[in-house]
Amino acid sequence: MKSVLIIGMGNFGSQIARRMEELRCEVMAVDINEECVDNIMPYVTNAVIGDSTDEEFLRSLGIGNFDVCIVALGSLFQSSLETTSLLKELGAKLVISRATSEVQRKFLLRNGADEVVYPEMQMAFRVATKYASDRILDFIQLDNNYSIYEMKVPNEWHGKTLTQMDIRRKHKVNILTIKRGENVFIPSPDTVLSNGDIAFAIGEEHDIRKCFRV
Repeated sequence: MKSVLIIGMGNFGSQIARRMEELRCEVMAVDINEECVDNIMPYVTNAVIGDSTDEEFLRSLGIGNFDVCIVALGSLFQSSLETTSLLKELGAKLVISRATSEVQRKFLLRNGADEVVYPEMQMAFRVATKYASDRILDFIQLDNNYSIYEMKVPNEWHGKTLTQMDIRRKHKVNILTIKRGENVFIPSPDTVLSNGDIAFAIGEEHDIRKCFRV
């Protein structure tokens, strides 16, 4: 069971707090606003009112005891930057901070963040990619190179096996699973693809797009 400190109980921070509590983490929620703390209190292990830019307040929380510290103060960049820096100075094991721009991301990384999340950019990229083609049902970017795509199987694949398609050798794309109706399964080389099949494919974006002709 991980011990998690989440600072900032706006929509983003409170959603993370609730989900991590559901995943059986011990969540300490912090916000300077009493109403925000009261709202999250029923859903987390503990919640306190406090100013995360106050070194003595942070020190009182025992920062070194948390496995993960998440700074969810995206709209308050100065506070986010100061909090990130203080957490690292006080011995935080892992600091994840939220940014709302590329400039913020760079500053946070320079000032102690081990990882920076950029939900607005990530969601915008996902939405743009998903709706760029009727064949793309969903998309998860793993890093700058590799992604997982949920794709409708092209008509020309119907009635053929994965061995016949030779997708991995021709396109450098791996088919992880096939969804057929309500069933999801790991295909064998002899799996015959059918009309309505949905493939979950992993590879580099340009290879997947070429493979599925999108």
